[in-house]
Amino acid sequence: MEPEIRIEDYSYHLTDDNIAKYPLENRDASRILIFRDNLISESKFSNLIELLPDKSLLVFNNTRVVPARLIFRKETGAYIEVFCLEPFRPAEYNRSFSSASSCSWKAVVGNAKRWKSGEILFDSGSDKLLSEIDLRASIEARIDDEFIINFRWSLGFPFSQVMELCGKVPIPPYLRRESKDSDRERYQTLYAKERGSVAAPTAGLHFTQKLLQEIDVSTVERGEICLHVGAGTFIPVKSKLIRDHKMHSEPFSIEISLLKKILIKVERQEKIVAVGTTTIRTLESLYYLGIQCKEKGFPNDVTQWEPYNQLKDYSVGDAIQYLITWMENEKIDVLERKTEIIIVPGYSFKLADVLITNFHQPQSTLLLLISAFIGDKWREMYEYALKNDFRFLSYGDSSILFR
Repeated sequence: MEPEIRIEDYSYHLTDDNIAKYPLENRDASRILIFRDNLISESKFSNLIELLPDKSLLVFNNTRVVPARLIFRKETGAYIEVFCLEPFRPAEYNRSFSSASSCSWKAVVGNAKRWKSGEILFDSGSDKLLSEIDLRASIEARIDDEFIINFRWSLGFPFSQVMELCGKVPIPPYLRRESKDSDRERYQTLYAKERGSVAAPTAGLHFTQKLLQEIDVSTVERGEICLHVGAGTFIPVKSKLIRDHKMHSEPFSIEISLLKKILIKVERQEKIVAVGTTTIRTLESLYYLGIQCKEKGFPNDVTQWEPYNQLKDYSVGDAIQYLITWMENEKIDVLERKTEIIIVPGYSFKLADVLITNFHQPQSTLLLLISAFIGDKWREMYEYALKNDFRFLSYGDSSILFR
């Protein structure tokens, strides 16, 4: 049953001064607020290894942010921004990125009223190579506020390279500044691999190679999922009741080898630590995919309210085993699905015991997730962070929450 939750009950006073506009010089120099046993304390992120439970499994999202903002110019001189959201034709990320002359993407278009039809040319300025690439865009269709945009270009470069050469990093709109060259490196985790996100999984921005090496020589194990973060992560909740909010869908993938590690941790009652809200949404989706395998014979995508309408209470171990067995029977090594799971107060967590995450915007689905994880104590935690000058949002400080 969909929960009755008023979004106005999940607000706090966030000023522009609280928002970190730029990252710190050293990634792990950020502060980390610790919420454990209903007590609040703090440390430096560089001390994370001291905070992680012994023999825990630390799960990262290895998605890679793509420079998805492309600026075009009409013959009239009007600038048009095409913000690529996800591939449309071909629909698979890898195939789209390897396309050598044309492809189509779902996109949001800035200044769309100035572009009714016709082909527009990328604004290459005086750059000879960009001019020779000759990137052009045309509108195939419009669906509500989104467009299907056809791209074509010359020189035979893969579209991934065209994006790298022509695109801008889509830093969050609340930073209220243009992206800079430094954002290409800093708005990216050090372990980013799979291209596709238009927003960074920001909990991972604090990790350094030194810290990752410390983890690798400890009792803590590492694992990686991939969820491509969509622009929907920035969309504010506009409905008064959360049940009326439409959650965005995001594609994710997980290897069967990690599922087997997760099952071992569950059976041994060792802790699973999610690095970021995107990771925790992926991990929690796995439980419902396992149930689908048991009840339907195969896993489909996870819908927004599926956890709240699930009548049978399977054990976590059984659900993960159902999923593993299905993958083995189908000879699938990597599971690829989509999730629109929304985690709000009243949700019953299945896999994640600990969450590492930044500080989120008022009245956002991410703040509702924090409340679901630690209860009403989120208010006390956020009041502490504000009073003690923690830096908020994507480039801000971190927290580690023990459920």
